[in-house]
Amino acid sequence: MNKRLLPALVAFVIAIIIGTFFFSKEGGEANKNAQILLEQLNKEGQKSQSLAENGSYTSKDEVALYIYKFNKLPQNFITKKEALELGWDAKSGNLWQVSGGKSIGGDRFSNREKRLPEADGRKWFECDVNYNGGRRGAERILYSNDGLIYYTPDHYEHFYLLYEKRMQ
Repeated sequence: MNKRLLPALVAFVIAIIIGTFFFSKEGGEANKNAQILLEQLNKEGQKSQSLAENGSYTSKDEVALYIYKFNKLPQNFITKKEALELGWDAKSGNLWQVSGGKSIGGDRFSNREKRLPEADGRKWFECDVNYNGGRRGAERILYSNDGLIYYTPDHYEHFYLLYEKRMQ
């Protein structure tokens, strides 16, 4: 999408949402909700502008937005194979020591249990989020080659859609 068109599109959507809330029957409550929504959208816009393509990110929100914006993982992610080649031992939790502070990401996710949406040609990948060294946690982002980005806080028990790119 044209970079000049995106801010105009976001502003248009915000205006429609706010207008809908403003003219609804709830009046005061709707205005509060519209203000909260506007603040959240503004924060997301600020995050998007501050993400650098050559940056390193580990939080759920930043990594998901980075994937959405750049169609790849941040530079601080390495695959399990790359980590093993550096001497990573998952049981000992030495990833940061052998990799210089990297996180695991970029490996294929098989979706064997069919808990994520399927489509012809769709491939799923995964990455750790909110990793702070030591043993890997349960939080992952699952992202597809066609623009879907999901979050699981509990090692694949529950999935939450974060972003969905509309392919043209």
